[in-house]
Amino acid sequence: MTNQPYQGGYDAYDPYGQQAQAQGQGWQQGYEDPQAAQHYTQQWQGQTWETQVQPPVAQAETAYMPQQGAPEQGMPQQGHEPYAAGPPPHVPAPEPAPAPAPGGEGYGPATLGGNSRVTDAQRARLEGRSPIIEPGMQPAALTAALGLLLSGTAAVGTYALLVPLVVLQAVTAAGWFRLNGMWPARQGIALAFAGALTADVALLASDRAPSAILGTLGVWVLLSLVLQLRSHADPDERMYGLMATVASAALAITASGYLAAEADAVTVGAAAVAVALLARALPLPTPASVVVAVLAAAGAGIAVGGMTDVGSEGALLGAAAGASALIGHRVASYDYPSRFVHFTAGVALPLAAAAPAVYVLGRALG
Repeated sequence: MTNQPYQGGYDAYDPYGQQAQAQGQGWQQGYEDPQAAQHYTQQWQGQTWETQVQPPVAQAETAYMPQQGAPEQGMPQQGHEPYAAGPPPHVPAPEPAPAPAPGGEGYGPATLGGNSRVTDAQRARLEGRSPIIEPGMQPAALTAALGLLLSGTAAVGTYALLVPLVVLQAVTAAGWFRLNGMWPARQGIALAFAGALTADVALLASDRAPSAILGTLGVWVLLSLVLQLRSHADPDERMYGLMATVASAALAITASGYLAAEADAVTVGAAAVAVALLARALPLPTPASVVVAVLAAAGAGIAVGGMTDVGSEGALLGAAAGASALIGHRVASYDYPSRFVHFTAGVALPLAAAAPAVYVLGRALG
């Protein structure tokens, strides 16, 4: 349109007056004469957009015009009338996909949408996978080293055996609480370890009588019950803590069976556990690995038994100790445990679980 001011009042621009009358006459003639209709169509009179006298568009008005080329999202495609002015529609960036959850323990990453964090064990159950991760070769090597220490010191003497035995009991108490998801649990660990030390002292004072283990275990169950009754936690938490404390103390006290057993039986049984755990850590299918581990433990029992008074009966002692150790190994592998669990419960539970078998069969074969 021109920049000249519009002259006249409202009557000067009457789109419903003269122009409408002219249109009516044109259409009426168009029905009578087609050439006349074409004439009126070509000679249309009215205000039009004048492109020759348009003023230059200011730079501010074209600051947000889209660039020519590939059309932006939300902008018209080629062949359509572009937007005259104004910023283009804002398109939010897509949310990045969450990263995969790391292995071992820990939680999956929280998403930007506010999804809750899911543990690896929960994710495994939802996906139909087994929540079992075995400790592996490094914990098995530590178990073997500790078992060989028990085997060697048992041949030396009772007080020499106390050194690796106390280490085993401390790691058993700490590992059981961590395996049950209770950490830190200093009072429970200290209570269980104190029960193990009490059992050791009672065995030495009673000339290694087995009643010392049973008496200490009974006292510590009552003591754990009294301490949990004094807790101000919820009833469910108190019950859970009670069961964890009693089980931890029972395992640590039961490990004192190495001190109550015959020295030759400890030498054979601890060596068999060491060999069984190393065989179990080999990259084999689980059924084949279990069979190989038990056979290896029996073979170690025969070999070490030939060096002691146990003799060939060491095969039975070694197989029983190895099978018991595999049970403890399985327990330490449950519910996606952490690396700390693998290097505590994964190391100590196989040896602690084998202690009753070593004591019973050692006395029976002795």
